[in-house]
Amino acid sequence: MLLIAKIITALVAILHLYFLWLEMFAWTTKARKVFKNFPQDLFEPTKSMAANQGLYNGFLAAGLIWSLLIQDSVWQFYIALFFLSCVAVAGIYGAMSVSKKIFTIQAMPALIGIVLLLATLYSS
Repeated sequence: MLLIAKIITALVAILHLYFLWLEMFAWTTKARKVFKNFPQDLFEPTKSMAANQGLYNGFLAAGLIWSLLIQDSVWQFYIALFFLSCVAVAGIYGAMSVSKKIFTIQAMPALIGIVLLLATLYSS
């Protein structure tokens, strides 16, 4: 169970590294294809705002990656739980304020990771 929780945590981290790249470096190119419902004429004017958002996604990814590198299992558990919770809250907020699709893409994987982490706590 712990291995699966770590794999999910790594996948959430990779997903947020992708968000970082998309929002910081590919907002006016590749992001146009990903965010089809976003008005095409707003990509250029929102470039710096998207980059800022990408930076925050990078911080989430860094925290999740850090959690995988921590040797102490208790400390690792709490750091992973904290950053997965941050991702889940951001995904839930995004689903409520922007698009329901964000829940599936961002919050759901984090929530699965949280459930798996908590399951390891209660199975040992």
